[in-house]
Amino acid sequence: MKADPAVQRRLLDLAEVDAELSRVRHRRTAMPELAEITAAETAVRARRDAGVAVRTQLDDLDREAARQEKEIDAVRAREDRDRKLLQGGTIGAKQLADLEHELHSLERRQSVLEDDLLELMERREAVELDVKHAEVELAKAEHVLAEATHRRDENLADLDTVDARRAAERAKILPGLPSDLLAFYERRVAQGRIGAALLRARRCGACRLELDSREISRIRETAATEVVECEECGAIMVRTAESGL
Repeated sequence: MKADPAVQRRLLDLAEVDAELSRVRHRRTAMPELAEITAAETAVRARRDAGVAVRTQLDDLDREAARQEKEIDAVRAREDRDRKLLQGGTIGAKQLADLEHELHSLERRQSVLEDDLLELMERREAVELDVKHAEVELAKAEHVLAEATHRRDENLADLDTVDARRAAERAKILPGLPSDLLAFYERRVAQGRIGAALLRARRCGACRLELDSREISRIRETAATEVVECEECGAIMVRTAESGL
């Protein structure tokens, strides 16, 4: 394949643009903020789950406390009724004895229930502190996530700017390249390789390997309009005064 040396040098401009576009694509998927966001999202989910767990525990304690209070109220109501019967003076001796026995039992039951309720409220206070702690930890995790997300979005915006600028530069370069040369170049890029590079000081700018004397002699004897490739990596080697030929 033949191409004017000046046209071949335009491939270097295209290769430079493509190299930066490749770096942009890599940075989009490799920026550290992505890993930070993943870790932060995991932390947020864990903190939310912990918050739900302690709030559920608090709700259970509240329901249990309400049940205990209702039972205490029932015992007190029964005590009030029995005392009114005793004060009425209209009951017989046997009923009187039964009432007094029941009152003693109710008093003991009320004492036990009130002790249980007190212990329950102490547990509730501790769990309420756990709820507040979980809320603080969740807020911290959400802040970390928000900061990492903000940095990612800023980076993506910068990459979008570079991408758009380089894509515009690429669009300006393409019309100046012959279709066969461009297709030759693009096939290598499509394979994930460097399409073209400068041959500098007898070294391929794509694979960085120094060419042996036999290959140097071959290239030296090749016409300047002939497109040459690196035997090692297949990149188009663009010759200039820096090539060391």
